[in-house]
Amino acid sequence: MAVPKEVMERLEWLRREIDRHNYLYYVLDSPEISDSEYDALMRELKRLEEEYPEAVTPDSPTQRVGARPAERFGSVVHAVPMLSLDDAFSAQEVREFDARVRSWLGVEEVEYAVEPKMDGLAVELVYEGGRLARASTRGDGITGEDVTLNIKTISAVPLRLREEELPAPARLDVRGEVFMTREAFQRLNSQRARNGEPPFANPRNAAAGSLRQLDPAVTASRQLDVFFYGVGLVEGTEFSTHWECLLSLKRWGLKVNPHAKVVQGIEAAIDYHTALAAIRASLPYEIDGVVIKVNDLSMQERLGTKARSPRWAVAYKFEAEEAITRVKDIILSVGRTGAVTPLAVMEPVRVGGVVVSRATLHNEDEVKRKDVRIGDWVIIRRAGDVIPEVVKSLPQRRKGGEREFQMPFFCPVCGSPLERREGEAVWRCSNRSCFPRMVKSITHFASKPAMNIDGLGQKVAEQLVSSGLVRHLDDLYRLGMEDLTSLERFAEKSARNLLDNIEASKDTTLSRFIYALGIPLVGEVTAQLLADRFGSLEALMEADEKALTSVDGVGPEVARSVRKWFKDPSHIRLVQGLLEAGIRWEEPRRSAGSPIEGKGFVFTGTLSIPRDRAKEMVKAQGGRVLSQVSRKTDYVVAGEKPGSKLRKARELGVTVLDEAGFLELLGVEPGRTRSGGRL
Repeated sequence: MAVPKEVMERLEWLRREIDRHNYLYYVLDSPEISDSEYDALMRELKRLEEEYPEAVTPDSPTQRVGARPAERFGSVVHAVPMLSLDDAFSAQEVREFDARVRSWLGVEEVEYAVEPKMDGLAVELVYEGGRLARASTRGDGITGEDVTLNIKTISAVPLRLREEELPAPARLDVRGEVFMTREAFQRLNSQRARNGEPPFANPRNAAAGSLRQLDPAVTASRQLDVFFYGVGLVEGTEFSTHWECLLSLKRWGLKVNPHAKVVQGIEAAIDYHTALAAIRASLPYEIDGVVIKVNDLSMQERLGTKARSPRWAVAYKFEAEEAITRVKDIILSVGRTGAVTPLAVMEPVRVGGVVVSRATLHNEDEVKRKDVRIGDWVIIRRAGDVIPEVVKSLPQRRKGGEREFQMPFFCPVCGSPLERREGEAVWRCSNRSCFPRMVKSITHFASKPAMNIDGLGQKVAEQLVSSGLVRHLDDLYRLGMEDLTSLERFAEKSARNLLDNIEASKDTTLSRFIYALGIPLVGEVTAQLLADRFGSLEALMEADEKALTSVDGVGPEVARSVRKWFKDPSHIRLVQGLLEAGIRWEEPRRSAGSPIEGKGFVFTGTLSIPRDRAKEMVKAQGGRVLSQVSRKTDYVVAGEKPGSKLRKARELGVTVLDEAGFLELLGVEPGRTRSGGRL
């Protein structure tokens, strides 16, 4: 049945009007109508869409909830990695950050954008043609979980961008923080208590748990909110400052924290932190610090990034909540790399909304420096509001029965000698097969960002090690049905599921495999950088420290760690055993003798070929795609309307290619162009 013209016009008007009132309410905090008037508009829209279902659009306000529960979350690769921020816990550390920035830039004062650091869950939303296409969690910074249906239930999220004041870009990857207000958190916990369910520890946990519900209807009932703070990939527009970016987000209908502002110099940023700390408790949501960013985006590009964090931003955390409790014992924990860490076992105490009964003492030197004894009263805090640590002991409360801690000479688990390498503060168990070392190595190897073996958690790993079935990681791929069914709580079905998951893990990627090996200092981001740079495991194993440090984001310490790991014969045997067990990945296809082998490329401006296609062409011939221009960049490819990267390239004397020169270098014949994108 054809929808009458007047009905279509009314439907479109209702959708625009509801979107406008959402913008006034959530973004500008300046509603024009009452809740009952807003509800009347929604009821009319729902009635007309029920009468004319063929007229329903994906971005209609009625489509926020209604999708079927998902069986599992898919994965989304971020076009630009979502980096984490370095933390500062004192004004002096912030001043040191500022000194590094000014020294690098060669300026006397820097303009900073400052904003509250929300205590929530980082997400990325992708808008294509002004319409919400997908949304994902931060994940490991490179790959997140697809939570599009759940994000759509958040009323503050526009399903299509406003264009009354500013045209929407062809593509906008916008980053934000999903959170739960204190009021919504209290209501949720009260409801859970009435239902006999355990309460959430804090609003952040509640927000994270709510956003990751498989049923969008459950997420919708939790009343989540969001603030947007930055962008990733943007095609079709450019900004000169971070503040300009925030103002544009607001004009597109994306909610920005009203406390964000621009200040001149680091002392003004510190004053902002002090002022925000004073009103922290009165805010309707929880924050754990202030984010300080260099406002000028060209300066951000000059400063660049490290493996995990940008050099142009810092998170100035608030002073952590502290509590006093008593140390009942000091025990030792053996980690994946053999590191033996002293842990304080304490009388349980509530800190920052969480009950804490154990806290790290880091190492033997720290125990001595802080003079922490068994039986002492101590001050503890959750460092960065997350990790419990002992701040100091209170010797004035001692009664005389306290005992000093003595580091043993032998591993508390397997009895093997402990070793302390020159220049390290950590004692390590010398036995690679030590029970907790093996258990933690297996759980790391099987974790989602590594080999992703579902069902192989700590308890199963403990069973496999204690039974003697797994002494080395490659033993996992030799397990059979009889091996698993001989273990407690393993029926034939659960054994078959685990074996199938182990078999499926053989098809992986080079970066996952590198991360799974557990090389010290090599996290997910670094593993991806190494895989992208060297392209094959053999090339990485043969790389010397100079080649390793040539990778953007890999410093001398990481390079030494990687080189040392691959020089160990036992590690070479482990790698060979895993490969012989059938682990495989697709090697990148490269043209033999390519002139761009190992060369680094940066793109700026608009080309006639899509950005992803240009990147694929470079990688296929052994080149590297970089995000920032530096002295390690070999070529900058400049399309139409290039940005500040072109200016940076000229300052550093980097070779600049136009599109024709780029294609000629790659030996590619110019073909028919497709719609380009902002690179």
